[in-house]
Amino acid sequence: MVKRIKERLYEILEIAAVGDITSKLFDIFIITLITLNVVAVILATVERLDSQYQYYFRIFEIFSVTIFTIEYLLRLWACTINKNFRNSITGRIKYIFTPFAIIDLLAILPFYLPMIIPLDLRFVRAVRLFRLFRLFKLGRYSKAVFILKKALKEKKEELVLVIFIVFLLLIIFSSLMYFIEKEAQPEAFSSIPEAMWWGIITLTTVGYGDVYPITPLGKILGA
Repeated sequence: MVKRIKERLYEILEIAAVGDITSKLFDIFIITLITLNVVAVILATVERLDSQYQYYFRIFEIFSVTIFTIEYLLRLWACTINKNFRNSITGRIKYIFTPFAIIDLLAILPFYLPMIIPLDLRFVRAVRLFRLFRLFKLGRYSKAVFILKKALKEKKEELVLVIFIVFLLLIIFSSLMYFIEKEAQPEAFSSIPEAMWWGIITLTTVGYGDVYPITPLGKILGA
């Protein structure tokens, strides 16, 4: 009986099979709750709204954390249905350190942390912003995320090669720019690491404009 309940719970929480109405309704409820939480966190940073509706923000936070905590504990209990986490102890420890489980924990931890450890109030306010990790919980309910995960796994060698090439280009061009511009702009290009800042904002096409070449040769290299 208990095993069957656990299996059904795992189906609802993790599998979300096509045609499973209960699982679909649960996903819709959690997605809605996560979305509302993110909106609440954003609105709570507006001082006028926070002071006026602080009580309601707090009630909604308690409700949300209660739901997310129950969800986390149920996932931890039912995870042993998965063959990768079969052992009741080591399997659950292994599950705790999976990416989605870590995100689930980070989504509720900022609520409990101030209760456990006495913290400076300024730090508490900063910790509250970590509630935005609930946004990442949406990835658990998106097929697109799993497709992206599969693509990253299958093309990891190509991605590593691309990252290596970009890093190599960053070092080469930043070094060249340092030697070209260091005399004309000793403050902006005082070292290769400093020149790498120019390389990063150039390669990423951000272009803040705080550091740029002024010599003819430097402009040619930048181009």
